[in-house]
Amino acid sequence: MKHPDEEQGAPRLPYFMMLVIPKGYEKAAPDAMPDAKTVAAMMRYNESLQKAGVLLALDGLHPPSMGMRVSFSGGKPKVTDGPFAETKEHLAGYYIIECENLDEAIEWAAQIPTACRGADGCIEIRPMPGLQRRTKTDTIAGRASSLNG
Repeated sequence: MKHPDEEQGAPRLPYFMMLVIPKGYEKAAPDAMPDAKTVAAMMRYNESLQKAGVLLALDGLHPPSMGMRVSFSGGKPKVTDGPFAETKEHLAGYYIIECENLDEAIEWAAQIPTACRGADGCIEIRPMPGLQRRTKTDTIAGRASSLNG
């Protein structure tokens, strides 16, 4: 089944989730926070995403030591407090962005200033199916360009 925008010939913009996965985050203390310089760099990056019109959502997460996991065995829940030693990678935050294509999402991911705080780690990018996608003209930049001609 085609999305209504596709039937009208308007290209749909894909959404991507960028997951920030710094190596060693599993050992972070419950009250661990980035230093002021890192926070300032993050704010500048977040503003650049917003000004470019690609940012839909973002947030940071507390370290795994503050988390808990609910697992199920035989249909019964079991709660385990973090950290989770068996997990090799831990999510520190996420961004949901709307880009023309995967190449653009990779360009944005490469600019994340907290991407492992200069240490080892990675940014994982995943397409997000099933969201109500906007057409180019639904974006602020698209509306401005269609008005200008």
